[in-house]
Amino acid sequence: MNEKDDNEGFLFPFGNVRNEQDKLIVAIRHALKERKHLIIHAPTGLGKTVASLGPALKFAIENKKTVFFLTSRHTQHVIAIDTLKAIKEKFGTEFSATDIIGKKHMCIFPGMDRTTSGEFIDYCRQLREEDKCDYYTNFRKNNKVSVKARTVADELKRAINHTEKIIEVSAQEKLCPYEMAAFLGSEAKVIIGDYYYLFSPAVRDSFFRRIEKKMEDAIVIVDEAHNLPARLRSLMSIHISSFIMKRAIQEARKFKHEAVLSHLVGLQNVLNALSGDLKDEMAVTRESLMEPARKIADYDMMVEDMEMAAESIRNKQRFSFVGSVARFLDAWRGEDEGYVRVLSVGNFAGEPYVRLAYNCLDPSIVTKDAIESCHSIICMSGTLTPSTMYADLLGFDSRTMSMEFGSPFPQDNVLRMVVPDTTTKYTKRTPQQFEKIGKICADIANAVPGNSAFFFPSYSLRDTVAKIFTRHCTKKIFYEDSRMDKGQRQGLLEKFKKESVSKEGAVLLGTATGSFGEGIDLPGDFLKAVVVVGLPLNPPDVETKALIDYYNKKYGKGFDYAYTFPAITKCMQSAGRCIRSETDRGIIVFLDERFAFPHYARCFPPDYNLRVTSRYIEEINNFFNIKT
Repeated sequence: MNEKDDNEGFLFPFGNVRNEQDKLIVAIRHALKERKHLIIHAPTGLGKTVASLGPALKFAIENKKTVFFLTSRHTQHVIAIDTLKAIKEKFGTEFSATDIIGKKHMCIFPGMDRTTSGEFIDYCRQLREEDKCDYYTNFRKNNKVSVKARTVADELKRAINHTEKIIEVSAQEKLCPYEMAAFLGSEAKVIIGDYYYLFSPAVRDSFFRRIEKKMEDAIVIVDEAHNLPARLRSLMSIHISSFIMKRAIQEARKFKHEAVLSHLVGLQNVLNALSGDLKDEMAVTRESLMEPARKIADYDMMVEDMEMAAESIRNKQRFSFVGSVARFLDAWRGEDEGYVRVLSVGNFAGEPYVRLAYNCLDPSIVTKDAIESCHSIICMSGTLTPSTMYADLLGFDSRTMSMEFGSPFPQDNVLRMVVPDTTTKYTKRTPQQFEKIGKICADIANAVPGNSAFFFPSYSLRDTVAKIFTRHCTKKIFYEDSRMDKGQRQGLLEKFKKESVSKEGAVLLGTATGSFGEGIDLPGDFLKAVVVVGLPLNPPDVETKALIDYYNKKYGKGFDYAYTFPAITKCMQSAGRCIRSETDRGIIVFLDERFAFPHYARCFPPDYNLRVTSRYIEEINNFFNIKT
């Protein structure tokens, strides 16, 4: 592409277009012009954000459309906003944008951070309806945006702002930050938000009414789209537990809702009876709950009584467990197709519990409307392979194109190895196997001249291997902990990064399913090696088996779609922590014999060039030019 094309055909604010990035830009421009959907597998470092935002924004301005950039990661919000700022600075293009996160996370009403998402929605609605939220009433007077709010919005529109800035300014002016961000969205050419703003029917309908836009005018860019199926399934799932029931009963008793108290005690007895002889979990039917529940009271009336009681309770304490039970009972009446109902028992903090869940199996249930209505949906990820699987799972129609792009980085900069000397397969887990895994991991960590990260299928397996690993590893070791909050995780990462300045480096032990397995960037010398230990396969529980059966019936690929490919995607995400730019050099090791089996090896992209070897130390020394 020449400079003229750069300026006229799309808005690319940086230096030269990278290899493969030019093809991606052409593909996106074609999809927008032809009103096509696009599923893109493009490796880390290709520059997907700018390659999609520039052409999409150009097309939106010229054709009166709006770009929705959807991502679940805060870091991607930041990158998207910074990209838009760069476009505006370089080209002087006139457009506005807004950055919006979850309503609860933008809320500045005291105490709302302690509510669950469901409780927040109910209490927020009640506060607005009863004019008890000053931030909302300051923003809207008689259902019209106030003069003060418009004045503040005009100031904010002069720049492209991160969510934090919108919250800060709104708080200073005692205005609702969410309403402010949404109001800015009504004139914005680009809206950056989470997946559910487009794919949750209830949230989407409300949001689009608020911003006064139509779905057919939406150009949607879905970042990290490999997460979308699981996120949507989670979004459409709901559960109740004996803990929730206990709190709801206490609540009803405290506020003297006698009829509701009787209903709740009866339901608790039903749950106890259902789970009486259960050892772990089982699939149940809709009638398993509804039939005995009808003996307590009319089901519809019971739900209505609980909803009314919950509204009364929220006037006194902001949230209601009775309301949580009511939401679950209402959802339980839903369809069987595309869902599984699971009853399980367990122990938490020394106390036994019962859990009843209504879990979504089919994300296409909620994507259908968006796919049919939107101008174009562009799904992107460095692990969106095989693209046909994502097209199936998300329900993309015939106007969908799938494309895979190669890495723009030199292949000589990365060494990818499969070490087939061990396995974490459940039937082969023995003390001798763990000893071997721990020793090999330590040998690799000691051989790498710098930082290395190891990702295990689970914390329990990590901790078992760590006991052996620590005996042989000569480096400082950092442990990911599932209980860490965002600040603690960031603090640990900063300490780990500081170790990279020494020749020895350090070791990070995490999990493929944890925060560090996907959500961290360690470019340059911060990370020289990633080792993926074992396959992070989903547990063969009731839900996984239901997924396999459902995908078998619908696509004939149940085992691949529900079991094999999701595990390999997690492995590739963990592996992607290593090479983040064209100058990075590092090694990626897949430590399990199964990675060499054709059934799993076929799941990796062709350009992965996996080398199966037991001479891993020799390979590492040669790659880093270490003389022994």
